[in-house]
Amino acid sequence: MVQYKLSYFPVRGLGEMSRMILHYANVPFEDVRISQEDWPKHKASTPFGQLPLLEVDGKPLAQSFAIARFLARKHGLAGKDDWESAQLDAIADFMKDISNECRPYFGVVSGRMEGDKDKLYNEVFKPCMEKNLPILVKLLNESGSGFFGKSGVSWVDFFIASSMETMQGFAGELLGHYKEMLAHMDRVNSLPQLKKYIDSRPKTPF
Repeated sequence: MVQYKLSYFPVRGLGEMSRMILHYANVPFEDVRISQEDWPKHKASTPFGQLPLLEVDGKPLAQSFAIARFLARKHGLAGKDDWESAQLDAIADFMKDISNECRPYFGVVSGRMEGDKDKLYNEVFKPCMEKNLPILVKLLNESGSGFFGKSGVSWVDFFIASSMETMQGFAGELLGHYKEMLAHMDRVNSLPQLKKYIDSRPKTPF
């Protein structure tokens, strides 16, 4: 039996989609959560000095999206064929672009960076949401499955649901205008394969 060890910080962040893949697939794994205080002791042993890190029978794989795509392909969560898999990759990359665009606001509101929170909300975060969330809603509606893939749930749903949870925590009033995205988040978090994990995992802002 393959042995999986997934190391990340004690937040959802870019490790959560891979945790969710493994829980959904009912695959046992070692869920290692490294504190910021302990991270310097581990950094040099990682391929790029970054987390998350997946170890598969002791062999390391780095980079969050490489890890998620690898696990999704292994466990039937990467689309029904190559074309759907590529479409899902495109949606994931689009969500990544949204997150990167919003990062200055999240950095300040989470206390990790200094800046004018209100200014960033009005000039960065709000315009980003108003520009991009309607596109996600359109893609979700077009799939017809309730998830982003026409064939059903995939790793991309886990990534987007976790991202929406973060955005809701920091700007719930604005996210309330996008009921379809919140319904999708609830749909993912209520999947029987995930619900026990979602209910028991540590509550973190991101």
